[in-house]
Amino acid sequence: MGSVVKCVFLAAVCSVCQSLQGGMLFPIDSPTREVKDVSGLWRFRADLSPERNRGFQQEWFKRPLAETGPVIDMPVPSSYNDITQDSKIRDFIGWVWYEKEVWVPNRWIQDQGTRIMLRVGSAHYYSVLWVNGVKMTEHEGGHLPFEADVGGVLRQSTGSTCRITIAVNNTLTLETLPPGTIQYMNDRTRYPSGYFIQNINFDFFNYAGIHRSVLLYTTPKVHIDDITVETTFSDNIGLVSYDVSVLGSSKPAVKVTLSAKDGRCVASANGSRGALKVTDVNLWWPYLMHENPGYLYSMEVQATSEDGQTDVYTLPVGIRTVQVTSTQFLINNKPFYFHGVNKHEDADIRGKGFDWPLIVKDFNLMKWMGANSFRTSHYPYAEEILQMADRHGIVVIDECPGVGIRDIRSFGNASLAHHLIVMEELVRRDKNHASVVMWSVANEPASEMPPAGLYFKELVSHTKSLDSSRPVTYITNSNYARDLGAPYVDVICVNSYFSWYHDPGHTEVIGLQLTTQFDNWYGKYQKPIIQSEYGADAVPGLHSDPPMMFTEEYQKTVLQNYHDVFDQKRKEFVIGELIWNFADFMTAQTIARWSGIRKESSLGSGSPKPERFSCGSDTGGSPMRQVCCPPGPGIPASERINCFLCTLENRKSSGNGVPYTSYTMTITQILLLIYDHICSNAVIV
Repeated sequence: MGSVVKCVFLAAVCSVCQSLQGGMLFPIDSPTREVKDVSGLWRFRADLSPERNRGFQQEWFKRPLAETGPVIDMPVPSSYNDITQDSKIRDFIGWVWYEKEVWVPNRWIQDQGTRIMLRVGSAHYYSVLWVNGVKMTEHEGGHLPFEADVGGVLRQSTGSTCRITIAVNNTLTLETLPPGTIQYMNDRTRYPSGYFIQNINFDFFNYAGIHRSVLLYTTPKVHIDDITVETTFSDNIGLVSYDVSVLGSSKPAVKVTLSAKDGRCVASANGSRGALKVTDVNLWWPYLMHENPGYLYSMEVQATSEDGQTDVYTLPVGIRTVQVTSTQFLINNKPFYFHGVNKHEDADIRGKGFDWPLIVKDFNLMKWMGANSFRTSHYPYAEEILQMADRHGIVVIDECPGVGIRDIRSFGNASLAHHLIVMEELVRRDKNHASVVMWSVANEPASEMPPAGLYFKELVSHTKSLDSSRPVTYITNSNYARDLGAPYVDVICVNSYFSWYHDPGHTEVIGLQLTTQFDNWYGKYQKPIIQSEYGADAVPGLHSDPPMMFTEEYQKTVLQNYHDVFDQKRKEFVIGELIWNFADFMTAQTIARWSGIRKESSLGSGSPKPERFSCGSDTGGSPMRQVCCPPGPGIPASERINCFLCTLENRKSSGNGVPYTSYTMTITQILLLIYDHICSNAVIV
C-alpha cells in the first residue's frame, strides 16, 4: 500500500514538471517596452444567485456588465469586502464580476511586431479573464500574477477599445491553497434554504477581489521571456551567472551588461548563458549588517533577432550568498540573525489591496524598530514589496499560501499537484530578488498526520529542484518528535505561544518551556531554529499590576521572557525571532477575536497617536539602552522616541474616517521593548 501511495505522489510531481511555460518578468518601461496601468475604478457586480452561476449561464462577459443588471463602482486594486456598506458584499462567497473599458494606443494595434499583454498582479482566488467577450485565460490561486497575450483579439476588434472582464471566485475547497470547505446549513428551523458558510483553518480574514494592479504592456515579438540570476563571490570578486530565455527567434544575439549605481559598466558578456565577473564587488548586505545595505547593480539584457528586432529588459541584481550550517544562517559568509516580524497585507477599507503609502510607511517603521527581516505570512506579497526589500536590505522569508492544511484530505494527490504548481509560480516570480533568502512551503500544517511525511518530502524536494541556491522550510507548531516533515527542511521554524494558548496567565513558565522547546528540536534534528511566531494579545489602554492577560503589562512581560531565552539560545543554535505580528489585522468574527488580532509589535499610520512614552517607565527601572542603530548618528533613544510618537499614526481607522483607537493596540512600551531588544543585539559587520 505504501508503494502505491508513493507512486501516486510521484505522479503528481511528474504532472507538474512541465506545467508552467515561460517566464513572469515584472512589467517595466524600456526602450522597447511600454506599460499602461488600467487600475482605477471598475464596474462591479456580485452574482447573488443561489448557485452563484447566473453570470456564466447568462454570459455576462459577452456584453457590457451594466446591461446585465445593477453595477457599482469598485476600486482596483482593493478587496471588495469593506468598500460598500452592504454586509452581503463584505462576507460574500462566490463569483464576482469586474469590468473596465480602456483605450489601447493605436501604435500598439497597428504594429504587427508588438505583443500586447494583459497582466493581473493578483486576484483571489480563482479567476477567468475575457477581452471583448473572448476568453483569454483562467488562473487558480490568489497572490500570484497571471497574464495573457491579447493582441490578436484587439486587432480583430473595431476601434481601439478594450473591454476587460474578470470573474473572480473566492471559494476555498480542500484542494485549494489555502484550503477550506463549504458547509450547507440544512436545519430549516434555524437557516433559510440554500444557506451556507465558508469554513477556514487560518486566522485571518478571507479578503477577496483584484488585489494588485492590472497592466497592459508591450514587448516585441522577439522578446526576452525570462531571466534567471545566481550570484556568488570570492574575496573581492563577484560572479553573476545568468540564463536568458528569448522567444520568437531561433538564434538571437544576447548581450548582457552589468552597471554599478553610478552608471559605470562593471562587466559585460555575450550569449544567452554566461557569467559576469565583477572586480571590487559591492555585496548586497542586510540592513544593519553593513554601512551600505541593499546594494543593487543594474543588469541590462539586450536580445536581437536575425532580422534586427531588439528587446531590452533591465533587472536589479544584488550579489550575495546564502548558506545554512547546523547552527548558523550565513549571508555572505557572515552569521545572520533574523530580528524580524511577521506581516499581513491588510489595511482598513482597502483590505489586501496594494497601497504605496502604506508600504512605504511599513518599511520606515520596520527600519525605525531595527527590524532586519520579515516573513510573508501567509502568502506571497506584492512584487513591489520585494523590490522595496531589495533596495532597503530587508531580508525576506518568502511563503506560499499553504496555510491551514489541517484536514487529512488536503494531503491528497490533487492538493499536492496544485501545491507544486504554486511553488513553481512563486519561485518563477521571486527567484531574482536578493532579499529573498529562504522559501517557506507551508504554515502550521498538520505535519503529524501520516501522509505529511511523503507530502513534504516531495514538496521540499521539488522546490529545491526549482532553486538550489536557497534553503527551504515550513513553519510548524507540531510536536517535535512527531513532525513528519521536519527531516526534509533546512531550517526549523517553530511557532509557540507559551502563557497564552498554553498555560494562559502563567508567564513564570515561559523560560523553562521555551528552553525545552529549543533543546528538543535541536537535539532531534541538529538544524538551526527560528522562533517564527510568538506574542500575546492586548486591549489598548487596559492595565493591571500584577500583569493579567489582555493588559499591556502582560504582553510586555510575555515578550521580555521570550527575549531572555532568545538572548541565551542565539549563542548556540537559535538564528532568529519573528514576532507575531508587525501590525494588527482583521480576522473572521468569533468570540475569541475582538476586531482582529492585536499581537502587533508596532504602531501604524492613519490617525494621530495620543500616548507619549515616559523613559522612566522602562521595565524594572533599568536605564534605557542607547540606540545603536538609528537612521541618523548620535540621536538618543528618548529623543527619537518622543519625536516619533508626536507624529506616528495608526494603521487602522473606522470606515467613516473617525479614529478607531480600539482597533489597534497602541502600546508604545511594547514597541520600545522590542526595539531596545533588537538594537542591543545589532551587529555592524
